[in-house]
Amino acid sequence: MNDNHQSDIDLIYAIKAGNKKAFDTFFIRYYAVLCAYSKQFVSIEDGQDIVQDIMVNMWLNRGQLLVATSPRQYFFQSVKNRCLTFLSRNELKEKVQKTVHENMGYMHDAPDFYIVEELTLKIEEALKRLPESYRIAFELNRFRDMTYNEIAEKLSLSPKTIDYRIQQALKLLRRDLKEYLPSFIGLL
Repeated sequence: MNDNHQSDIDLIYAIKAGNKKAFDTFFIRYYAVLCAYSKQFVSIEDGQDIVQDIMVNMWLNRGQLLVATSPRQYFFQSVKNRCLTFLSRNELKEKVQKTVHENMGYMHDAPDFYIVEELTLKIEEALKRLPESYRIAFELNRFRDMTYNEIAEKLSLSPKTIDYRIQQALKLLRRDLKEYLPSFIGLL
């Protein structure tokens, strides 16, 4: 085990014990490099927000802090995951906004921010309730514009299995979101 890795683990234990100086040291050590890493996924500003959020959450939840791998690996993976979640949420929001605009454009010049936010939140919640295999197939198809064959190849499954999973996801989403269906029928 190298000294840098060991000192990271020591910092994590000190942070867990509430040592603010250890947190400051860890923040200074990793903030810039994590922000630079995030640039391959999101804008500089969004990356800075994501890294700051991860660091603040680390401090606020320090009592529950568990890092099974090296702290460096853990935080790089956390940044990557948050960036990908951020991108997925933005893609969903854009699709909802476009759909609301197309379906309700006759009522408004531009979709109401609150309608888009509410629908995005409701769709995210419904997607989280889907079985993971259904959700993944649905998101790859609807948000990444992948064909059933492309998804089947990516997941090493048959196109028929992908078709079944997407159809089941649609069925569950229609049930969960029935009161909102008129607003985003084009998305489903």
